Amino acid sequence: MDRNDDGPLDQRSEHSMVGLPANGPLPSSALPHSDCELTVLMPCLNEAETVAVCVGKAISYLGRSGIAGEVVVADNGSTDGSQKLAQDAGARVVLVPVKGYGGALLGGIEAARGRFVIMADADDSYDFSRLEGFVSRLRAGDDLVMGNRFAGGIAPGAMPPLHRVLGNPVLSFIGRLFFHAKVRDFHCGLRGFNRASIQRLGLASPGMEFASEMVVKATLAGLSISEVPTTLSPDGRSRPPHLRSWRDGWRHLRFLLMMCPRWLFLYPGLFLFVVGLVVQSVIVRGPIVGAGVGFDIHTMLFAAGSTILGLQLLIFSVLARAIGCVKGVLPLTSAIRALWERLTLERGIVLGSIVMLSGLALAVRSVDIWLQAHLGALDPTAMMRLAIPAVTLIIGGAEIVFASFVLGFIEPSKGRLDIRT
Repeated sequence: MDRNDDGPLDQRSEHSMVGLPANGPLPSSALPHSDCELTVLMPCLNEAETVAVCVGKAISYLGRSGIAGEVVVADNGSTDGSQKLAQDAGARVVLVPVKGYGGALLGGIEAARGRFVIMADADDSYDFSRLEGFVSRLRAGDDLVMGNRFAGGIAPGAMPPLHRVLGNPVLSFIGRLFFHAKVRDFHCGLRGFNRASIQRLGLASPGMEFASEMVVKATLAGLSISEVPTTLSPDGRSRPPHLRSWRDGWRHLRFLLMMCPRWLFLYPGLFLFVVGLVVQSVIVRGPIVGAGVGFDIHTMLFAAGSTILGLQLLIFSVLARAIGCVKGVLPLTSAIRALWERLTLERGIVLGSIVMLSGLALAVRSVDIWLQAHLGALDPTAMMRLAIPAVTLIIGGAEIVFASFVLGFIEPSKGRLDIRT
């Protein structure tokens, strides 16, 4: 999207940028882009009931605070006249064809002229006339300033109980656990940021998960993040919100999981692999009986499955991290790059071959015992103690060899390097 050509609505707007001149707000043409400090950005889709009120509050704040800034409404295809209402109230309207919450905001960020951007929905649930805390933190050098509704207060009826008790707290906790983000309210819609810093993150999510993507990628990139207490009020619309609790909640959770191979693959895989390996190692010597409960080859068989599944998840974690680094979605630290340089195809083939040969040795031992019995019937319990580990090692070794080839195709060492450790 061309930032200098925002369509007919933008060209007709005379109050798109405001400061604190003696005789009132300046028109957008009066200040060059370099003099615009703040863009107040509002995504909009059929917000005729509230968009003019929100724009008015934002313009009032800019004029009262003496900030050279603008109000931009990123319209996502409204059919209720929201565009004209926003324009008449003093906003610069940007038409964004990419559908979705994230799509509208990405278009608005691209079109913004301010060094800083403060964004929030145009439903009058956030007070655009009280943005002092955000501007103060941005001027102090923070790259991303998040609102915290749980610290600032949630008015009765402003947030559904499901979101307040389960959705937001759980997803915010997962975000902090996965990424060590120092953010208590991952999904607050009111947030401010340094526009240049956020654009470097390569944000791309078109839907509601855009809110999580911004926080996660800012954390992974090591940007400075802070929080400001924010009050959430009931929105002023008579229609239901665009948000769909379960659908959009899943999209947030899915994004968090896909951005963190450690919790999705590595930790579960490590647990299954170690538990399966330990159980097999114990039962291979003989049945374990305690308190009248016995564990024998049947348990050993399930332990073998746990070992193989755990190894697969460990391999998936390596491959997912490699793909994320190549795509530039996950940071390629110097430590990760050093690991890729050690995980060569040749070393993988050698390791996998050793594991497979160990399994084949056990299989040969089983055949030898059978031959000594003149190919007659054998004790199945005793033979399974050799057969199960043999199959586990053969399958595991083969997976390591073929995964090494896949990793060689990906070539993760050619990913974008992040020099942070």
